[in-house]
Amino acid sequence: MKRWVSTLLVAWFGVLGCVQAEFFTSIGHMTDLIYAEKDLVQSLKEYILVEEAKLSKIKSWANKMEALTSKSAADPEGYLAHPVNAYKLVKRLNTDWPALEDLVLQDSAAGFIANLSVQRQFFPTEEDEMGAAKALMRLQDTYKLDPDTISKGQLPGTKYQAMLSVDDCFGMGRSAYNEGDYYHTVLWMEQVLKQLDAGEEATIAKAEVLDYLSYAVFQLGDLHRALELTRRLLSLDPSHERAGGNLRYFERLLEEEREKMLSNQTEAGLATQESIYERPVDYLPERDVYESLCRGEGVKLTPRRQKRLFCRYHHGNRTPQLLIAPFKEEDEWDSPHIVRYYDVMSDEEIERIKEIAKPKLARATVRDPKTGVLTVASYRVSKSSWLEEDDDPVVARVNLRMQHITGLTVKTAELLQVANYGMGGQYEPHFDFSRRPFDSGLKTEGNRLATFLNYKNEQDAFKRLGTGNRVATFLNYMSDVEAGGATVFPDLGAAIWPKKGTAVFWYNLLRSGEGDYRTRHAACPVLVGCKWVSNKWFHERGQEFLRPCGSTEVD
Repeated sequence: MKRWVSTLLVAWFGVLGCVQAEFFTSIGHMTDLIYAEKDLVQSLKEYILVEEAKLSKIKSWANKMEALTSKSAADPEGYLAHPVNAYKLVKRLNTDWPALEDLVLQDSAAGFIANLSVQRQFFPTEEDEMGAAKALMRLQDTYKLDPDTISKGQLPGTKYQAMLSVDDCFGMGRSAYNEGDYYHTVLWMEQVLKQLDAGEEATIAKAEVLDYLSYAVFQLGDLHRALELTRRLLSLDPSHERAGGNLRYFERLLEEEREKMLSNQTEAGLATQESIYERPVDYLPERDVYESLCRGEGVKLTPRRQKRLFCRYHHGNRTPQLLIAPFKEEDEWDSPHIVRYYDVMSDEEIERIKEIAKPKLARATVRDPKTGVLTVASYRVSKSSWLEEDDDPVVARVNLRMQHITGLTVKTAELLQVANYGMGGQYEPHFDFSRRPFDSGLKTEGNRLATFLNYKNEQDAFKRLGTGNRVATFLNYMSDVEAGGATVFPDLGAAIWPKKGTAVFWYNLLRSGEGDYRTRHAACPVLVGCKWVSNKWFHERGQEFLRPCGSTEVD
């Protein structure tokens, strides 16, 4: 048994020791859970073998004793007349039965329990389960998938079959309910009823499902259906106290509603509304546009615009290193100019960067616009790490390559950021540049007056760096994604799909130094697959002669 624990300590402390919950934010870290679960299964099987061997001994002893006692009990005196039988009886009761007792009391589960206890400290938490449930709901909304489709695992590009049981669907609905998300509670509890009615076995009772569902539809304003569902619940469980109280409360509310309608001499409000509920409006104004682009809908790549997009060989303004081996460059968008470069990173470089980044991955943060403090946010679901050139020669090599391609210096750029997206991993629409002026004196000189007036309460995110704002973004795609995961620009109506080994590049600032607000972009939720990216943010300082300023604010 001790071997299990020692194996575990060696194999998993190093891998999981740096991870503190939030597994759902990184598929890369979730793969560690696969190996942890495999180790537990092996440990469990070894425990079962020991238990089976123990039970086999006990069963053999029982059969032996059953045959002996049936013979001795038939003629006790005659049996004991033989002195050997008398001796063996005394010996059995004094020695053999206590030995059997020791065998029965032997704790063969100790090794397995020790293994489980050690690994449990690295298990996903309640937060992870809630995050995973929210991720499925995010995919459900973004890609317009109904619960039945998700429950059957009918997703595009999937390699393995996966289905949700009745109890799994109930878990989804309960998670939504606990978050006060009654819209998704209704959708998933209705799916539970559908699968129960189809005869699927479950540990959850239909009455409990109706309890959640009736209250959720009431919260969505459907009083008539809440009353109907509560009556169904009471028909299954007449002693359900809460349902009885709810029934009386709903009937009273309905009566008050009738009286109000009658007093207004109208019956319009008495009609039972259909049990179709709209998704609540949230904080993101461009939600519909953003999600449509994620689905590949609403892309504004008109034939006229497409004629302005070209492919070419790029030598980085005649950079010597690229004259011999130029990169293939493809226009993704004309204005603002967004380009894609091919074969920027080799498979070997990608794997090495992932290897050195993985132990450093931590929940990606955003900067609070009011306080300037870094914090986690539900609209950014991924883990990231920052790599220095000293970490590995491949980092220095990739940095230099990005400098050659862009013609910008990396001396004032940020470290190479590597990100791995989790379940439904996303980063909702955002700007890469800081929207606050770097010098408060500029507010009266007109150069960044509009920016200052619109975002005067936003903290300067990069002032402490002393390198100016983020002038450009270079985004490397380090994996293909089977479905979802596009980079979209809602204001443009542009969608760019990940291709392993390619990179996209755009300027965040106009030549005047003003932010180009058209570059507001997002990373769409990953529907199927594991998305890895790395990016380099170039800053203004050091680029003065490499990308000269324009003469007007709109240059």
